[in-house]
Amino acid sequence: MKKTPFVTKEKIEEIVKSIPTPFHIYDEKGIRENARAFKAAFSWNKGFREYFAVKATPNPYIMKILKEEGCGFDCSSYTELMLAKAVGVEAGDIMFSSNDTPAEEFAFADELKGIINLDDITHVDFLKETLGYIPEIISCRYNPGGVFKMSNGIMDNPGDAKYGMTKDQMIEAYKRLKEMGAKEFGIHAFLASNTVTNEYYPKLAGILFELAVELKEKTGVHIKFINLSGGIGVPYSPDQEPNDMAVIGEGVREQYEKILVSAGMGDVAIFTELGRYMLAPYGALITKAIHEKHTYKEYIGVDACAANLMRPAVYGSYHHITVLGKEDAPCDQTYDVVGSLCENCDKFAIDRKLPKIDKGDYLNIHDTGAHGFSMGYNYNGRLRSAEVLLKEDGSVQLIRRAEKPTDYFATFDFSDEYSSLAR
Repeated sequence: MKKTPFVTKEKIEEIVKSIPTPFHIYDEKGIRENARAFKAAFSWNKGFREYFAVKATPNPYIMKILKEEGCGFDCSSYTELMLAKAVGVEAGDIMFSSNDTPAEEFAFADELKGIINLDDITHVDFLKETLGYIPEIISCRYNPGGVFKMSNGIMDNPGDAKYGMTKDQMIEAYKRLKEMGAKEFGIHAFLASNTVTNEYYPKLAGILFELAVELKEKTGVHIKFINLSGGIGVPYSPDQEPNDMAVIGEGVREQYEKILVSAGMGDVAIFTELGRYMLAPYGALITKAIHEKHTYKEYIGVDACAANLMRPAVYGSYHHITVLGKEDAPCDQTYDVVGSLCENCDKFAIDRKLPKIDKGDYLNIHDTGAHGFSMGYNYNGRLRSAEVLLKEDGSVQLIRRAEKPTDYFATFDFSDEYSSLAR
């Protein structure tokens, strides 16, 4: 699959007149079109809803776009709940999926009339003690244990994950929650991450649909929804084929008909909590080549670093790079593309074949729309970059300014001799 930037060199040259690199830029048109296509793939299910994983791209301007496309929000912390509240939420617009959760976060999620998804059976009593009651709509997270396999091998190891309840705990939790006043129930699970296969969601759906039938039979509860959570990934590398959401939606529908409809449970809504799939391809990190170094290897130094995009440095993740304005030039040079952190892993690419890069060239680092800016940090005192929205009409909006040194110093106690840093 060819990786094509959604922004041109000419557009970037226009933007940098007022917003210097590095910055993350997002494609509103692409975000909206993707959200609509995803919703269409599950239109067969009357209650379907996507709850965007706020952790992936916690920016209210992006969240507002997705809200306008019918999405709710998957939140996992107090601050993410605050973001959802700022965007504007009504009852049922939030799915609060957290673990090791402080009492005040459960209370705030309930105040916002969000759906609380319990990670552990001990949280049943903890939630009752926190709120004084159990909400009428409640969900629990399931962990089947063992390893999760598909036709192409082991995808992940749920048994080694800290999340979710065993099947016996799910049964016990639903019985107790029902006794405490819960009226409608959801089931949630996340068994693999960043899958690039049409098989994942249908297989997960089959597991959860069978669990739903068993839970209904053994506890008598009404299953209102089944949340397939996230896990659908994107092709970071050009040699990967993207997921076909129409095929995935049809695969889930087939399992739904076979298992749930056959059991008289055809009213169950399907929920999802995607972040990466919804945003990653529609964001890019734009950075400028500022140095070149010729030692034992050929290096290109850029003005971004792992503080702006940590995935390559920390996980060894591949992110495709396009040199803007040289899209059709031969990739006949071999470079390490590096940032300025005092860490040798601060590299966006290692031994990457690219066109000849000159100082002043702009590099488009692809697929940073999710888990890009959101995973930024301040090591070496490096400051997080701006976020920019490329709107459907071609105009540009600054949706988060770049950090300043005063932001970095803002949490110090300036009541003494260090007060000069606050200025």
